Amino acid sequence: MNEILKKIEAYDLILIHRHKNPDPDALGSQAGLRAILRENFPNKRIYAVGYDEPTLTYLTKMDQVELEKNEKYLSIVCDTANTPRIDDERYQQADFVIKIDHHPNDDAYGDLLLVEPDRSSASEIIAEFAFSTGLLLNAEAARLLYAGIIGDTGRFLYPATSPNTLKIAAQLATYDFDRSALGREMSSFDMKVARLQGYVYEQMEVSPTGAARVLLTQEILRKFDLRDAETSSIVGVPGNIRGIESWAIFVEQADGHFRVRMRSKVVPINEIAKRHDGGGHALASGANSYSLEENEQIWQELQQNLGAQN
Repeated sequence: MNEILKKIEAYDLILIHRHKNPDPDALGSQAGLRAILRENFPNKRIYAVGYDEPTLTYLTKMDQVELEKNEKYLSIVCDTANTPRIDDERYQQADFVIKIDHHPNDDAYGDLLLVEPDRSSASEIIAEFAFSTGLLLNAEAARLLYAGIIGDTGRFLYPATSPNTLKIAAQLATYDFDRSALGREMSSFDMKVARLQGYVYEQMEVSPTGAARVLLTQEILRKFDLRDAETSSIVGVPGNIRGIESWAIFVEQADGHFRVRMRSKVVPINEIAKRHDGGGHALASGANSYSLEENEQIWQELQQNLGAQN
C-alpha cells in the first residue's frame, strides 16, 4: 500500500477506472478513491472515467476529460478482474498501471498489483489503504466506500464479510453522511423491476439438487421495458427461497448471446463460469453463453456441481 501511495504522489494526472456494467462496489471504490485523492492532493488532476450507469447516478457521476497528446499519467483500475472488462481503454496508454481488486487474480495485469481475494469488496481495500497510509477521508469518500461494501456483501450477509469488514464499515459510519437514506436508495427499485421479480418467481425452474435457472429473452426485456443493467437487481431473488443452493440467470443480449449471472450459497461455481468465457468469486460469478445449447450445458453443470457435493 505504501508503494501505491508513492506512485500516486509521483503523478500529477491520474485516471481511475473500474469495470464495465458497474455495480455499487465498482463505483464506490473508483469514486471513493477519487474523493480521497482529491481531498489529500488538491493540486493534482484526478478523474474517474467510464460511462454513467443511469440506475446508479445517485451514487456518483464520471468525469468527462480529454487528454493532451503524449501526456504522462497514472491509471488505477479498481474492482476489475481482467482487461476486457476495464471501462475506458486509455489505461493502455498510461505511463504506469495499478490494479486494486478483490477477485481471483487470474489476469495479473498492471505494473503494481494490490489483489486480495479474501476481501469483501474493492471498497474495503480502498478504505484500508486510506486508513493504513494516513490519508484523510471526507464524508463523500466514506459514503461511496460504505455503499460499495454493503453492495458487495449483500448488507453483510455474504460469507466474505469478515470482522475486519465490519470494523472498516464502522469506521466509515463515523463520517457525516446519511446511511439510512443511502440504504433506502440502494434497496429501492422501479415498479417494472418489481414485476420482473414476480416473473422470475413464476418462471424459475428448480431441480431436485437445489439448482435454479431463469431465462430472460430480449422479448421479455422489451415486455418489462428493461435494459440488461436493470436486471442485476433480481440476481439474488432465487436465493431467497429455501432449498435453492445455486442458480443462474440467463439474460439474452442484443447480439443474441447470453450473459449468465451465477450465484451460490455454499458450493463454489466459479470454475463453471471459467469454462464458459467468464469467472469471478467462488459464490458469485458471471459467464457468457453463445447458444441455447450452451445454456443447457451450463444448467447441467450447475446441477452436477451440486449433486457432487451431496
